[in-house]
Amino acid sequence: MDKVDWNQLRAFLETAETGSLSAAARKLGLTQPTLSRQVAAIEKRLGVTLFERAGKTMVLTATGLDLLEHARTMGTAANALGLAATGRSQTVEGIVSVSASDMVAAHLLPRLVRRIRQVAPGIAIEVIATNAISDLQRREADIAIRHINPDRPELIARLIRQASACFYASQDWVETHGHPRNAHDAARLPFVGSDRAGRYLAYLHQHGLPLSEANFSCYADHSVAHWGLVCQGLGIGAMMDEIAQETPGVIRVLDDIPPVQFPIWLVTHTELHTPGKIRVVFDFLAEGLA
Repeated sequence: MDKVDWNQLRAFLETAETGSLSAAARKLGLTQPTLSRQVAAIEKRLGVTLFERAGKTMVLTATGLDLLEHARTMGTAANALGLAATGRSQTVEGIVSVSASDMVAAHLLPRLVRRIRQVAPGIAIEVIATNAISDLQRREADIAIRHINPDRPELIARLIRQASACFYASQDWVETHGHPRNAHDAARLPFVGSDRAGRYLAYLHQHGLPLSEANFSCYADHSVAHWGLVCQGLGIGAMMDEIAQETPGVIRVLDDIPPVQFPIWLVTHTELHTPGKIRVVFDFLAEGLA
């Protein structure tokens, strides 16, 4: 035998790793009969039995165990080739700093950092949680996730998508105060404030909420702390929908008030957006945040 079909090899590898045809098929996005045919085909091509079937479990034979490490080496080489072709070679190494608002840094970035580490383990991500706009020209960060368009020629900005935010309260709060649907309902209810200078109150007025400082039960100008107070039932607060939907025990309220739409921009300096670690991370974040 002088050739190995990559699809058949991948079927062998995933079946060996997962221990079942059904699990391997799900991981590869195939039907179980298709995967079973590929496993049978590689056994026929090699002229050996790779698995013994014990109910729904696929157990490697002694021959299968002997060949597994060789197959893993070939699989690693194939993955490295694919990464190199897309600018994500595993040989890329170093630290890449990414700045984002505290809520994005705390709730959206961690899962993306984990996936980047899986794809490019040589890259270490420094997460900079800040609600200020990092100065990329002064290298305060290599990449920034922003909600405004950075209108500067030395920066490369990619609009990832439009996100939305609504008003939320805890389940306990709703059980105590009821479920407010509109601005009229909100006028008598407690809110969590974010500053004592009136900026957040003005923001709420812009959205048609007839509130005063008397509506605020507490304040927190840090978004993570603000959201923590909302989750503890101190009042109503605004939050990015995808973060709120993954937070247990909170409910959307003021349903009649339209969601706030805002952009997510990914930004880096023109000199940094070249093949290498920063380009790898930039492209991966663009895909993940979309």
